[in-house]
Amino acid sequence: MLPYPSIDPIIVTIGPVSLRWYGMMYLMGFIAAYFLGRHRSKQPWSPLHADQVEDLVFYGAVGAVLGGRVGYVFFYGFDHFLVDPLWLFRIWEGGMAFHGGLLGVIFALFLYAKKLGQSLAAVCDFVAPIAPIGLGLGRLANFINGELYGRATDLPWAMVFPSDPSALARHPSQLYQCFLEGVVVFFVVYGFSQQRRPLWAVSGLFLLAYGFARYAVEFVREPDATLVLDWMTRGQLLSLPMIIIGAAMLIFSYAQFRRQGSLYSAVAIKTESKVKGRAKRQRKGKIRSHSGNDTQSGRKNKK
Repeated sequence: MLPYPSIDPIIVTIGPVSLRWYGMMYLMGFIAAYFLGRHRSKQPWSPLHADQVEDLVFYGAVGAVLGGRVGYVFFYGFDHFLVDPLWLFRIWEGGMAFHGGLLGVIFALFLYAKKLGQSLAAVCDFVAPIAPIGLGLGRLANFINGELYGRATDLPWAMVFPSDPSALARHPSQLYQCFLEGVVVFFVVYGFSQQRRPLWAVSGLFLLAYGFARYAVEFVREPDATLVLDWMTRGQLLSLPMIIIGAAMLIFSYAQFRRQGSLYSAVAIKTESKVKGRAKRQRKGKIRSHSGNDTQSGRKNKK
């Protein structure tokens, strides 16, 4: 058995404000998303320009935090919420559900895609390879907080988590999830996205890969809600639609691609710089036309 490396969940406290590892991991995830997004924006088929990534990350962050917290409360702790409604807002205590966060991010991306005049498919495919880094860091935060630990085991790397009232040696399932959902899913989806793919293909692969990773780890993770069908956890039940939808999206994406003669959909990139440049050119054109009219009228008056 390995000793649990007790880490203070609070990094530093300045007056009434405390900086926690949980929030720091989310911040690091959003920073990584920003730089990876700017790198991905260099691809010729990217629906976003580099100057639009910052807003994209903001939309995604709001959707992930709000959706993740609301999803956790309603999927896993609704009874607690009924007793203590303010628990919904105490995010620093931990408790974020990926499935709720996914729905929140999709809604946020829908709003941002509509603002850009882009298709939701193109924006989701842009974001999908970026997401696993934040997911992996979030699982690392769970490990530091000593929450969402695994089931009891006698394996040599088992740990006793201080927050466990039973004080049993358990799977460090948060680290399993950090590796599978963060590292493995990232390399699979990001590598797949390095070549141009049909719309929805990258998003479909992300849902499929994450769904399988999450479903597998749930077998050694302590269920944080009642079991379904006496053996299936709530996390597995919520992951099944991801696996099915992800596989269906991949099949539909390539079937549609072949029906279109293996032609990729055109992607129009709109940036503030281009819009401003177009406006400047239009203003210059108007000035020239006005000056030309003035010159011609002056010639007529001289005549």
